[in-house]
Amino acid sequence: MKHLDQPTKDDWAKLPPAFRRIRLGLGREKDHPEGNPLIGYSFIAPLDAQGRIDPDLWHKYPEFCRVVRFRPNEADEIGHLVRRPGGTWAFRYDISGDQAEETGYHFSSGQFIVGGWVSVHEDDGLHPFKIMSVEPV
Repeated sequence: MKHLDQPTKDDWAKLPPAFRRIRLGLGREKDHPEGNPLIGYSFIAPLDAQGRIDPDLWHKYPEFCRVVRFRPNEADEIGHLVRRPGGTWAFRYDISGDQAEETGYHFSSGQFIVGGWVSVHEDDGLHPFKIMSVEPV
Protein backbone atom coordinates (compact mmCIF):
# COMPACT_ATOMS: atom_id res chain seq x y z
CA MET A 1 0.00 0.00 0.00
CA LYS A 2 1.37 3.40 -0.95
CA HIS A 3 1.68 5.94 1.87
CA LEU A 4 -1.13 8.18 0.56
CA ASP A 5 -3.51 5.46 -0.65
CA GLN A 6 -6.80 5.39 1.19
CA PRO A 7 -6.88 2.30 3.44
CA THR A 8 -9.86 0.01 2.79
CA LYS A 9 -12.38 -1.26 5.35
CA ASP A 10 -10.57 -4.60 5.36
CA ASP A 11 -7.28 -2.81 6.11
CA TRP A 12 -8.85 -0.96 9.06
CA ALA A 13 -10.22 -4.22 10.44
CA LYS A 14 -6.67 -5.64 10.62
CA LEU A 15 -5.32 -2.83 12.82
CA PRO A 16 -4.16 -3.74 16.33
CA PRO A 17 -6.63 -2.70 19.06
CA ALA A 18 -4.25 0.03 20.32
CA PHE A 19 -5.39 2.46 17.60
CA ARG A 20 -7.52 5.36 18.83
CA ARG A 21 -9.35 8.32 17.31
CA ILE A 22 -8.34 11.38 19.35
CA ARG A 23 -10.23 14.67 19.22
CA LEU A 24 -8.65 17.92 20.37
CA GLY A 25 -10.57 21.16 20.95
CA LEU A 26 -9.02 24.60 21.35
CA GLY A 27 -8.42 25.45 24.99
CA ARG A 28 -8.77 28.79 26.73
CA GLU A 29 -6.65 31.60 25.36
CA LYS A 30 -6.91 35.37 24.89
CA ASP A 31 -9.11 35.28 21.78
CA HIS A 32 -11.18 32.36 23.09
CA PRO A 33 -11.54 32.74 26.89
CA GLU A 34 -13.90 29.74 27.06
CA GLY A 35 -12.02 27.71 24.45
CA ASN A 36 -13.69 26.56 21.26
CA PRO A 37 -14.46 22.92 20.46
CA LEU A 38 -15.15 23.89 16.82
CA ILE A 39 -11.44 24.64 16.36
CA GLY A 40 -9.31 21.56 16.62
CA TYR A 41 -8.00 18.29 15.31
CA SER A 42 -9.17 14.73 14.97
CA PHE A 43 -6.44 12.18 14.44
CA ILE A 44 -5.73 8.48 14.63
CA ALA A 45 -2.75 7.13 16.54
CA PRO A 46 -1.73 3.94 18.32
CA LEU A 47 -1.57 4.41 22.08
CA ASP A 48 0.29 2.24 24.58
CA ALA A 49 -1.15 1.11 27.94
CA GLN A 50 -0.23 4.49 29.50
CA GLY A 51 -2.01 6.46 26.76
CA ARG A 52 1.16 7.62 24.98
CA ILE A 53 1.72 7.40 21.23
CA ASP A 54 3.38 4.07 20.46
CA PRO A 55 6.20 4.83 17.97
CA ASP A 56 6.72 1.18 17.05
CA LEU A 57 3.09 0.66 16.03
CA TRP A 58 3.07 4.04 14.29
CA HIS A 59 6.11 2.91 12.28
CA LYS A 60 4.29 -0.25 11.17
CA TYR A 61 1.07 1.55 10.17
CA PRO A 62 1.87 5.18 9.22
CA GLU A 63 -0.76 5.32 6.47
CA PHE A 64 -3.51 4.91 9.09
CA CYS A 65 -2.27 7.77 11.29
CA ARG A 66 -4.27 10.51 9.63
CA VAL A 67 -5.26 13.93 10.89
CA VAL A 68 -8.07 16.34 10.07
CA ARG A 69 -7.58 19.98 11.08
CA PHE A 70 -10.98 21.66 11.38
CA ARG A 71 -11.97 25.32 11.70
CA PRO A 72 -15.34 27.06 11.27
CA ASN A 73 -15.80 28.51 7.78
CA GLU A 74 -12.62 26.86 6.45
CA ALA A 75 -12.02 23.73 4.44
CA ASP A 76 -10.61 20.87 6.48
CA GLU A 77 -6.89 20.20 6.13
CA ILE A 78 -6.11 16.49 5.82
CA GLY A 79 -2.77 14.87 6.46
CA HIS A 80 -0.79 12.45 8.59
CA LEU A 81 0.75 12.21 12.01
CA VAL A 82 4.51 12.05 11.39
CA ARG A 83 7.53 11.43 13.60
CA ARG A 84 10.29 13.96 13.12
CA PRO A 85 14.01 13.58 13.79
CA GLY A 86 14.61 13.55 17.53
CA GLY A 87 11.29 11.80 18.22
CA THR A 88 8.91 14.77 18.13
CA TRP A 89 5.51 14.44 16.48
CA ALA A 90 3.85 16.72 13.94
CA PHE A 91 0.82 16.93 11.69
CA ARG A 92 1.88 17.05 8.03
CA TYR A 93 -0.77 18.12 5.56
CA ASP A 94 0.40 15.99 2.67
CA ILE A 95 -2.91 14.71 1.33
CA SER A 96 -3.67 17.97 -0.51
CA GLY A 97 -0.01 18.48 -1.36
CA ASP A 98 0.96 21.60 0.57
CA GLN A 99 3.21 19.72 3.05
CA ALA A 100 2.73 22.26 5.87
CA GLU A 101 3.59 20.94 9.35
CA GLU A 102 2.32 21.76 12.82
CA THR A 103 4.38 20.46 15.73
CA GLY A 104 2.68 18.76 18.66
CA TYR A 105 4.08 19.55 22.12
CA HIS A 106 3.75 16.96 24.87
CA PHE A 107 2.84 14.41 22.17
CA SER A 108 5.86 12.23 23.02
CA SER A 109 5.70 12.41 26.80
CA GLY A 110 2.07 13.26 27.42
CA GLN A 111 -0.79 10.88 27.93
CA PHE A 112 -3.78 11.13 25.63
CA ILE A 113 -6.57 10.86 28.17
CA VAL A 114 -9.88 12.74 28.10
CA GLY A 115 -9.53 16.05 29.93
CA GLY A 116 -5.75 16.20 29.42
CA TRP A 117 -3.92 18.94 27.52
CA VAL A 118 -1.43 19.19 24.68
CA SER A 119 -0.20 22.11 22.59
CA VAL A 120 0.16 22.52 18.84
CA HIS A 121 2.50 25.03 17.21
CA GLU A 122 0.58 26.54 14.31
CA ASP A 123 1.58 29.30 11.88
CA ASP A 124 0.59 32.02 14.37
CA GLY A 125 2.12 30.44 17.48
CA LEU A 126 1.57 27.84 20.17
CA HIS A 127 -2.02 27.00 21.15
CA PRO A 128 -3.42 24.81 23.96
CA PHE A 129 -5.80 21.99 23.08
CA LYS A 130 -7.94 19.95 25.41
CA ILE A 131 -8.27 16.24 24.74
CA MET A 132 -12.01 15.98 24.15
CA SER A 133 -12.28 12.28 23.32
CA VAL A 134 -10.21 9.13 22.89
CA GLU A 135 -12.12 6.29 21.26
CA PRO A 136 -11.26 2.94 19.66
CA VAL A 137 -11.03 3.05 15.86
